[in-house]
Amino acid sequence: MNHAFVAAMTETGQTPESLAAQLAVDPKTVARWANPGHIPQSRHRAKVAQALGREVADLWPDVQKRREPVWFRPWTEHERDALTLRWFELAWVPGLLQTEAYARATLAGEALTGEEVDRLVSARIGRQAVLRRERSPLLTAVMDEGVLHRTAGGNRAMMREQCDYLAECAELPSVQILVVPSSVGMYAGLGGAFILADLPDGSRMAHVDGQASAQIIDAKAEIATLDRRWSRITGDALPRALSLELIRKAAEAWT
Repeated sequence: MNHAFVAAMTETGQTPESLAAQLAVDPKTVARWANPGHIPQSRHRAKVAQALGREVADLWPDVQKRREPVWFRPWTEHERDALTLRWFELAWVPGLLQTEAYARATLAGEALTGEEVDRLVSARIGRQAVLRRERSPLLTAVMDEGVLHRTAGGNRAMMREQCDYLAECAELPSVQILVVPSSVGMYAGLGGAFILADLPDGSRMAHVDGQASAQIIDAKAEIATLDRRWSRITGDALPRALSLELIRKAAEAWT
């Protein structure tokens, strides 16, 4: 339990209902902030701290220890709070499903120091805990089949490990992994990767990657466009069991 948060609530006479009313969020969302690892989204954090007469760092010291890039932190907060995550990847294994070796390979060739690579990989692997907690979001990850056949520097052992790990993750109750087979040809996913998150307060957010930067989107029209694209992509994907069979065959091929 986050004892600092609970103590501050008690001392100020706040309840999940009263604090939720001030922030226009669901009381269940506020109640979750009493649990370790549950941190309010950045747009709420300062308001919560003010209402409780505390500093943000006093309530959630982990905020000061975050290892992911500053620009990416708002998304990790949505990721952690989400009820469902729908993730499409065209070129990579989704970050929440990567092994450490694979994560390092995705950063090869970037203008980063060894220390920076260590920090980014540690942050990415650390985020995966969300899939194994008691109330984890339902993650539906859809990948292009080409992801299963693309290695780095001919490292077959890395890809065998990664495909085996995908098969292991696919057995988690909160994870569904689907693959769009190469036989499909052109399809809606060729436009690029994106993630859709459904949050407890009923809002929806999207994350869209680009070569120069990434965007976090909350505009309803744009999310509706991605939602339609998601439906088309999943319509072309193999069912869950056949996708898992394809992943296991890819793992054997990398042996």
